[in-house]
Amino acid sequence: MSKRKSNSIGESPHKRVRPTEVHDEDNEVGPSQPPVPLGSHTTVGEVGIVESISLKNFMCHSLLGPFAFGSNVNFVVGNNGSGKSAVLTALMVGLGGKATTTNRGSSLKGFVKEGESSADVSITLRNKGRDAYKPEVFGQAIIVDLKITREGMRTYKLKSKAGHLVSAKKDELLAILDHFNIQVDNPVSMLTQEMSKHFLHSKGEGDKYRFFMKATQLEQMKEDYTYIITTKNVTLDTVEKHEECLEGLKRKYLEKEDRVKSLASLDDMHSKLEELKNQMAWALVSEMEKEVKPMREKLQSEERSTIKYDQKVDEWKAKVVEAEKKYKGIREQLEAITVRVQQLEPQSAELKNEAQSRSKAFNTAQASVHRFKTNLRDLEKDKDQLSRRINELKLSISQTSGAETQVRVERMEKLQTDLDTLNFQDSTLGQQMEQFQQAVSRAKDELEKMMREEEDLKRSMEAIRRKLQTMEGSRSDRLRRFGEKMPALLAAIEDADRKGQFRKKPVGPLGYCIRLKDHEQALAVEKCLGSLMVAFTCDNHEDEKLLQGLMRGYYQGGRRPQIITCQFFNRVHDTSRRAVNHPDYPSVLQSLEIEDPVVANCLIDQRGIETILLIKSPAEARRVMQGRQPPRNCYQAFTKEGDQCYNNRYYSNDQRRCDYLSRDVEEEIRQLQEEMRNKEAHLDRFSQQKQRVEEDIRNNNSLLKRAYDDRKRAKDKFRRLQQEISDLQNVEEPQSEDLKPLEEELEEINNKISAGRAESEEARRKMAQLKASWEEVEQRYRQHKDSISTVAEEAEPIKEELSKSDQDVEKSKHHKKHYEDKRKVHINTIQALKASLDLKEQELTASVVKATEICPERSEVRRTARSLDSEISRLKLKISTQQDQQGDREEVIRQYQEALENYSNINQQVKCLKRFIQVLCKIMDDRHRVYTELRRFLSVRCKMYFDSMLSQRGYIGKMMFEHKNETLSISVQPGVGDKAALSDMRSLSGGERSFSTVCFVLSLWAIAEAPFRALDEFDVYMDMVNRRISMDMMLKIASSQRYRQFIFLTPQSMSSLPVNNLIRILRLKDPDRGQTALPFGQRNEEEEEEE
Repeated sequence: MSKRKSNSIGESPHKRVRPTEVHDEDNEVGPSQPPVPLGSHTTVGEVGIVESISLKNFMCHSLLGPFAFGSNVNFVVGNNGSGKSAVLTALMVGLGGKATTTNRGSSLKGFVKEGESSADVSITLRNKGRDAYKPEVFGQAIIVDLKITREGMRTYKLKSKAGHLVSAKKDELLAILDHFNIQVDNPVSMLTQEMSKHFLHSKGEGDKYRFFMKATQLEQMKEDYTYIITTKNVTLDTVEKHEECLEGLKRKYLEKEDRVKSLASLDDMHSKLEELKNQMAWALVSEMEKEVKPMREKLQSEERSTIKYDQKVDEWKAKVVEAEKKYKGIREQLEAITVRVQQLEPQSAELKNEAQSRSKAFNTAQASVHRFKTNLRDLEKDKDQLSRRINELKLSISQTSGAETQVRVERMEKLQTDLDTLNFQDSTLGQQMEQFQQAVSRAKDELEKMMREEEDLKRSMEAIRRKLQTMEGSRSDRLRRFGEKMPALLAAIEDADRKGQFRKKPVGPLGYCIRLKDHEQALAVEKCLGSLMVAFTCDNHEDEKLLQGLMRGYYQGGRRPQIITCQFFNRVHDTSRRAVNHPDYPSVLQSLEIEDPVVANCLIDQRGIETILLIKSPAEARRVMQGRQPPRNCYQAFTKEGDQCYNNRYYSNDQRRCDYLSRDVEEEIRQLQEEMRNKEAHLDRFSQQKQRVEEDIRNNNSLLKRAYDDRKRAKDKFRRLQQEISDLQNVEEPQSEDLKPLEEELEEINNKISAGRAESEEARRKMAQLKASWEEVEQRYRQHKDSISTVAEEAEPIKEELSKSDQDVEKSKHHKKHYEDKRKVHINTIQALKASLDLKEQELTASVVKATEICPERSEVRRTARSLDSEISRLKLKISTQQDQQGDREEVIRQYQEALENYSNINQQVKCLKRFIQVLCKIMDDRHRVYTELRRFLSVRCKMYFDSMLSQRGYIGKMMFEHKNETLSISVQPGVGDKAALSDMRSLSGGERSFSTVCFVLSLWAIAEAPFRALDEFDVYMDMVNRRISMDMMLKIASSQRYRQFIFLTPQSMSSLPVNNLIRILRLKDPDRGQTALPFGQRNEEEEEEE
């Protein structure tokens, strides 16, 4: 058989003008231009029709569509292999059809294009009018997106017209199909190539009948009725089984009933037992009431004695207040004396300084007098020596003894040797003294350095101690992080604001009014804001002065928080022009949550937080700020560690912890405690090292003093030896000296003595004047100091009185605490008694409730619980013995009740099932009658429409339904009238059989309801005449049913179609013959034609 080919535009120039077509480069086809309508009826389908479909990686096609279908007639035209059948297959699979229904494959994974991981199908269904499905959710269209994976998995996405995802459940899709009456597996709604071929080539009348039943959904109704009948038969079997069991249950029930009646003799004993149990219950209540009574009396006694403790506590509280008042008065007296002393101390310091300066001048003059005196003494000594020398010379001239000269020479040599030894010793001692002095100097320098470091360490420890106290206090109050006095200051501000003293209440501390979005930036924000963290802001200067007055009461002599005066606004400043906007890093303003606009405006005005970036990494901060183009409006940035980065410099931060914005208070406290321990250990090491240095200084000073004394003794001995040598030399050579120079020198010395005595007298006179002046100032200083001592002595008894008052306060507090503790113990005892009493009363209440449940009416019981318990035990033993003989009463009654309940339940179930079967039989009879009438009615309508369709070409035919045998025979005669007899469709030609098939399908269309219908290559075996007549019939039916949609797939060009606005042609491009074959076991229609 030759392959069919479609006619192109160039091959049929003489045919009628066909609808305008729009071709797309990707095998997508646009709708034809709207022509003149066929008729006056303009109603179109509003729900369920297909508006568009698109395919991706489906079967052997990479991309098809999207195809925009018209609301009435649509032709999908294209040569074989262009994708027509793929569109119909995608429509069936996309709307929930099985792979086997399409006759194109056995599983969904076969629809995925070779080499791809998934296939996608998108179908748009119209959803307009009053029958729309959830229009408030989906809108005027429902988009069904199907995704098929290579493994054969199928997922749906149901979207609204706007593309919003509504559901991904297949149940929702089934509800939509049911609402629109779309029947994917109905061959009349969607007739594929394989189904059409099977139907055309089918020679069995049973196949045609099954096709009719399936198209009209009668087959589904028949299957439902068959299932109901099967269920009814199963129910009948169940009823028969239950009726067989019912007789046995009835016998068992009657046996148990007889046994229950034989137990009447135990009633009296059970009654007696119940009476004893009632008495036992109330006997227990009575005994418990006797236990509760003394506990209540003891509790009342203890509560009465509470007043005594309260009086004692109040008494000592008053004494504490009185003692503290007295202590405060004495302390004020002492403070007044301290003020007087402080007022006198400046004048005393001035007098002391003046006395010291005059004493210094007197000491200087006294030193001058001593110097003159020493000079005179030296001159006198020189004069005596010179006079003695002259006399000795005069005496020695007359002496010429040689023996004395030899002795003197030997003596001088020995003395010179001793001098050399002393000179060497002096040099050695000098070096040692210099070494000791240097060691002492170095040790003192080191000691001073260590003392400075120790003071720094102590100040650091004190700061850490204060910070630790602040952090521990902030566990319950975060405000304490901003200072110990801050809660009290804010309370004073609040009180002043309530009294109306402020025009506008100040805001602060500013750090308390901000919150971090990212707590990793806490240290950076603190370093950025600095002292502003504890600052306050006021609206006007009057409020600022008032706030300063309040602060002076809490920050005496210390550093007070900063006060910023700026007008308050109710909205944040517009910083859009001058703020920095970086795509990766926030500004300080962006990283903070600030509820109060006043705080935000103050930080913007004072710190410019909108122009400062926060960049966690230091390297990244340098890259951003110190690159070629720093961010606009940004002049600095802070890192996570608090480092400050400008465009031309970088400052590192020494602080490693947050003071105000830390989130984990316990971790901060732990770190501070650890740092405090490290500082204390460091301080201990410092103390030990300082002691060692001080010991070294003392040792070196001792050695230095010893060396100094040794050197001094050596120098004295050296001078004596020198003097002795000089004397020996003078004696040894008297002849060489001239008396006249010595006498001249003696006269010169006499002159110097006279001048020195005059200078000495002048110095003595000046020294006397300075001494008198110094003694005068010293006297005044001592008098002033005595007056201070007198005032200070006045404070001594007051201090003793203050100490005594402090002891009285402590003693009163001790007594108050003693009685408070005793009262607390007493109250705890009362609470313990109350708890015990409450527990006992609860037990009593529970016993009363339990006794009431056992015996609602309380009875007077004279017997004890123990005697009642003994009698109950004896009676239970007697009942047990009798029950062993007759059986347990409760067990017998239980078995009787179970037997009765089983019998009643089964009997009731049998009755209900019988009633159900009767009602079901009646319903099934009625439904089967209606089903038979509906089948007959549809058969008659199908015959009528079939005859009408055949008559369009002058054919005559006959349809014979054998419902009993489930067969449908169709006879068609192409001739006219009685010229030829009716014959079976198998004897017709291919075109005639295709035309007859079209007539049969159209007749089924007329009796089946669906929003759209699809035919794949309906004209496959028709000649041109049959094709034209069939096409006219389908177009006529489509024109009369404009509320339905018709989709025809054909390889024909459809160039002869009339031009109107109801027909839309979608033309596919010719396929690429280089593509691979479809991966299916079945061969399609084109392959069969090629064979």
